[in-house]
Amino acid sequence: MFELHPTLAKDTVLVSRMAACQMLLMNDSTYPWLILVPEVAGLKDLDDVPAHLAAQVWTDMALASRLLRTLFQPDKINVAALGNVVPQLHIHVIARFQKDPVWPQPVWGKLPVVPYERSSLEERLGRLQNQLHSLQNGLPL
Repeated sequence: MFELHPTLAKDTVLVSRMAACQMLLMNDSTYPWLILVPEVAGLKDLDDVPAHLAAQVWTDMALASRLLRTLFQPDKINVAALGNVVPQLHIHVIARFQKDPVWPQPVWGKLPVVPYERSSLEERLGRLQNQLHSLQNGLPL
């Protein structure tokens, strides 16, 4: 039975359920940062994804990247599945900008987390959900 790892549950907010993954927003307002978690118990690495779901996970990653690109026009989209701290397979999709505070270095462990204020979180979730809906219903992947 699939269950979200407690650290992910604590550090993120659900944006949407996708074809194969939960789309979560990292509660760090420093970066537009999504995390995708395939809803299959016991996955640790990308090569653990069952063959029948692999294309759907890839499509979810592409859609999350397109979502961030559409909303934020970043200089780069970073996609990574590290799992050194949280063993459950989760895929980071982060919009990066040359003007962000740690560019061009990775975001992990560089700065303290800056949680969203409630109104900013609600606004960000609304924008993500509305644009995701538009992408899912209007543009082919």
